[in-house]
Amino acid sequence: MQTIAELLAIHPQIGRVEWIGASSARRAPVDSLQSSVIRAGVGLMEDHHARSGRSKRQVTLIQWEHLAVVASILGRDAVPPALLRRNVAVSGINVAALKDQRFRMGDVLLEGTGYCHPCSRMEEVLGPGGYQAMRGHGGITARVLESGEVTCGDLVQWMAKPKAGD
Repeated sequence: MQTIAELLAIHPQIGRVEWIGASSARRAPVDSLQSSVIRAGVGLMEDHHARSGRSKRQVTLIQWEHLAVVASILGRDAVPPALLRRNVAVSGINVAALKDQRFRMGDVLLEGTGYCHPCSRMEEVLGPGGYQAMRGHGGITARVLESGEVTCGDLVQWMAKPKAGD
């Protein structure tokens, strides 16, 4: 029988970037992008958080499959990812399993830093119950360790952390 620690270290799935988005200013709409340059220690170059250089949420990721769950909870046919104000929607790999882990998305190396909990803005953009519908489905935040470009369709894959002395 495997221990929980051993199970947490297994990441056989490889995900895919389904959608990329950035907001040019605080409270501005999130624009859909085909690709983005993502800078180490900063984030998506098109996103206003990157320009500040102070964001703790350099990149935010959400589970593509959870869009249908949120839509169902709200009684909608669909919820566009731009409404949820995340930077990247990923399918095929459990985004929550990437928290506290290193992973590669296209050319970019990231490290999951925390959960991306919903804020009161979800009530504005999704309507009554939007905040509650997003609870447990907000995705994760990540910091950028190596710069590069990410394009819709790129792979998302867990990377082992280097061992001390490597």
